[in-house]
Amino acid sequence: MPTLHVRNVPEDLYARIKGLAERRSLSLSAEVIDLLHSATKDRETRMRSSAVLDSIRRNRFAPPRKARPSLELLREDRDR
Repeated sequence: MPTLHVRNVPEDLYARIKGLAERRSLSLSAEVIDLLHSATKDRETRMRSSAVLDSIRRNRFAPPRKARPSLELLREDRDR
């Protein structure tokens, strides 16, 4: 299994992670792995959501592929 070393962790962040681990009766390593797993999952979900929203924004003002020009539709309506 790969090993990950993290340097220059701010003291307050280290203390918070250590406190979380103690409250859950986990080792510091197990807590960090759980936090990384959760953060990665959240980031992937946000990226997928962002991609879907971008697609919706790009396509929301595009006319349907087989749509007739609006000027043609207006003339047809006036001729009725």
